[in-house]
Amino acid sequence: MSLTIRKIILLGLIGLVFLTGNLLLVANWLSDKGVVGWAKNIRTEYLTSTAVTIIAALLILLVSPRATTSGLVRRCPVCNHRLIGSPNYCGDCGSKVS
Repeated sequence: MSLTIRKIILLGLIGLVFLTGNLLLVANWLSDKGVVGWAKNIRTEYLTSTAVTIIAALLILLVSPRATTSGLVRRCPVCNHRLIGSPNYCGDCGSKVS
């Protein structure tokens, strides 16, 4: 980890401590600016339980078709056979594995 990343993490942690220390002040400021009312309106109009359920299901079900597991075990894109190591061709169907 480089020194720059450490400095950024440290500054973020310091900002987080100040933010949590002044949480009531920040909440009142957001309420005065109208952000709280706007968020309540968005929640009641658009984030119904059905919408949240559908969004969660889509996030769970929509995965990359080229998702590979880390390590030495991969899957053939044609027949879904488990390939161990880094072979160029599938042993079952003979298709090229990239």
